This record gives sequence, C-alpha cells and structure tokens, in this order.
Amino acid sequence: MFMKADQSTLLLIDVQERLMPAITQGAEVAERCVTLATVAGLLGVPVIATEQLPEKLGPNLERVKELCQTTLPKTHFDACPDGLIEELPEGRQHIVIGGCESHVCMLQTALSLLDAGYKVWVVADATGSRNEFDRDVALDRLHQSGARIVTTEMVAFEWMVHCKHPHFRDVQALIK
Repeated sequence: MFMKADQSTLLLIDVQERLMPAITQGAEVAERCVTLATVAGLLGVPVIATEQLPEKLGPNLERVKELCQTTLPKTHFDACPDGLIEELPEGRQHIVIGGCESHVCMLQTALSLLDAGYKVWVVADATGSRNEFDRDVALDRLHQSGARIVTTEMVAFEWMVHCKHPHFRDVQALIK
C-alpha cells in the first residue's frame, strides 16, 4: 500500500527541547522530523505535533513548532485521549509518524490510531528513545501490529510519486 500525500497527515510526537538531548541520536532524529515537516509543507500535507507536559519538558524544538499547523499538549502517553483524533483533518486516513519516545508515547499513539482504523506509517529514522534497544523493540511491535515501517526518503519520494513533481528538486535538495 502506498502513502498518498493527499490522504496523509504527518504527526510529530514530543520533539521537545528538554527531551531531545536524552534521546540516542537525538539531533539526527530532530533533523529528520524537520525534514519530514518541510517536505509535508511543500506537498500540502498537514503537520500536527504533540507535546508531553510542556510546562515540565518544555515546548517542541522551535524548528519543529514553526512547521506545524497544530500543536496538541497532552498528559497521556497516547495522544488520542487528549484529543488527537479530533485534531486530525477529515478524510485523511494515512498517518505518518515520527518523534519520541518510540517505546512510550509514539508507540501508544500509533497503536491507538491503528485501533481507530487509520493506516499508520512509522518513520524509523525520525523516531528515537533514550535507549536504542527500546526503540528497536517498539518498531518491531508496531510492525507486528500492522504499522508500516519506513524512512524519511521513502516518505518523501512516495508522496511525490514521480520526478516530474513540481517540488521534486526542492525535496531532493532537502534529502541530500
């Protein structure tokens, strides 16, 4: 099954200032989230972010926050009980997810979205945990639960469909 830009929403989970330094390869994960959000903006894909207890963990990184149409503060690990599904654009059943922590908030949110009938893609190189083993186990569990595991490049090129896309050169420059 293909990810389609006109049916997708990008969801960035808890890419927060105080959390990212504790994440294994946190700078790279954050950079991939920024790349995904930039590509989404070019291709008309809505971008939603969450923040876990922002009053304690701080806001999302500024570069992430400025690329999102909506940022949903939350107290649950799973963003759905805090209103995520109500924030998702109607008619877009493809949810592409990056963020942290892979084995807690990202995992629980993705599982809830799968249970709610959404098609979920998890961007492996745009997700992170403090412990890499936790991240790997979370990705395995998500795959077994029906999520598709992809990379930033897979998302970008699948959303564009072909090299004649009007933003092909812009997206290609972001990827390189």
